[in-house]
Amino acid sequence: MGGRLQRALVRRVRRVLPGRVREHLPAEVDGECVFCRIVDGRGEASVVAQTDRAVAFLDVQPVTPGHVLVVPRAHAAGLADVDDVDGAAVWSLAAYVAAGLRASGLADGVNLLLADGAVAWQTVWHVHLHVIPRRRGDGLRLLAAWTRPGRASLDVTAARIRGALG
Repeated sequence: MGGRLQRALVRRVRRVLPGRVREHLPAEVDGECVFCRIVDGRGEASVVAQTDRAVAFLDVQPVTPGHVLVVPRAHAAGLADVDDVDGAAVWSLAAYVAAGLRASGLADGVNLLLADGAVAWQTVWHVHLHVIPRRRGDGLRLLAAWTRPGRASLDVTAARIRGALG
C-alpha cells in the first residue's frame, strides 16, 4: 500500500477506533536492536519469565491486558535465522507463559502470533512470538478473506511446498 494511502487509512481508523491503532515504535536504539537491549538488561522491560535461551516480557502496546512477547536471547532477524534449540526454547516459554496467563485469570484462551517479514507485519527485526491472552468479548478480531479451495487445489499447493522443501 502506498505511503499516502496508508496514512489516510490510519487517520480514518484512528477516528473510528481511537487508541486502537498500533504505533510503530523504534526497532533500534542507538543503532542496536531494542529486543537485544532488553535481553541483556540494558533496555526497560516488564519481564514475566526467562530461561537461559529465551525471555518473555510484556508488550508495551498490548492488544489485550497481559500481552507478552517471547524472544530468543540470541539475535535472529527472521524465523529462518533461529536455530532449532532457540526456536524450541521460545515455544516452550510461550506455553509456560500461556499457562500463567490462564492461572492468573487474565486469559480464557491464548493466540500465538509470529510475524515473519515486513509483509507479515514484523516491525522489530528480532524474532518474537506474541502470546495474546483472550477473553470473550475482548474485541480482538482477525479480518481476512477466508477461502475454501477444493482438494485438488490444496494438493497442488502442498506439492509445491514439498518440492521447495527438498
